[in-house]
Amino acid sequence: MQFTVRSKRLAGAAVAAALTVSLASCASTSSTESDVPTDGSLGTINVGALAVPAGELLTWLDENAAADAGLDIEWTEFTDFNTPNTALAEGSIDANLFQNETFLKNYNEASGTDLVSVGEVYLPVAAFYSDKVTSIDELEDGAKIAIPDDPTNEGRALEMLAAEGLIETTEHPTVVADITDNPHDFEFVEAENASLPGVLPDVDAAFVTISFALPAGLKLDDAILVEGQGSKYFNVLATTSELEDDPRVQKLYELLLSDETQAYMEETYGDQMIPVAK
Repeated sequence: MQFTVRSKRLAGAAVAAALTVSLASCASTSSTESDVPTDGSLGTINVGALAVPAGELLTWLDENAAADAGLDIEWTEFTDFNTPNTALAEGSIDANLFQNETFLKNYNEASGTDLVSVGEVYLPVAAFYSDKVTSIDELEDGAKIAIPDDPTNEGRALEMLAAEGLIETTEHPTVVADITDNPHDFEFVEAENASLPGVLPDVDAAFVTISFALPAGLKLDDAILVEGQGSKYFNVLATTSELEDDPRVQKLYELLLSDETQAYMEETYGDQMIPVAK
């Protein structure tokens, strides 16, 4: 399958359409170890990512550090959480940077794939936002709360509310059915991650991660409840088991964890993006 990558990224809508109609029947165009140049450089790696913050991070890395390391970074833009792993499993990209390890594990179990985590990179801090109240404590009984519809981030949202004592859940919640006590009779609205900023006018509060909060102009200062820094939901660099030891993948992970890259994350995104501790 041939993708055209413009300015090191491809519109997510085009990716999704291409995947829908022809991914299963196309031959892979991702690089393999045999494609690595013999001139001392590592060659090109194509990484799937949402535009913010991972796409911006990969662009900065390509422009500021990758060339000196002999690596050329291209990235393919996706606009949802559903297609990057499919593209990786089918070989259209070499790696992706958008998900946490729990999300990856759930995908493998559901799809019968063996995608692997190279390691954690950063925490894309999640928060609850509201157009109606200025504090989570101001939510009235029966308030309508929008949360993601994927098991990982849905459970993540429920855990945050449970930690505040607003609901009680099973030990590892993944869906609304795992709520064991809802004393405020909150009404939970499940929606696709990318749509959550857009539903804010129609609900009392919504859970939004940085990938969709920043493009929508939502800042942590505007949030009514922010995820604690002890969160386990760090995004990982993921690849296939065949490419796990590929020098391009390993070099990219090394660059992502460098002091310079972590300084860029802190300076650019502040508290909304927390680099993993090395």
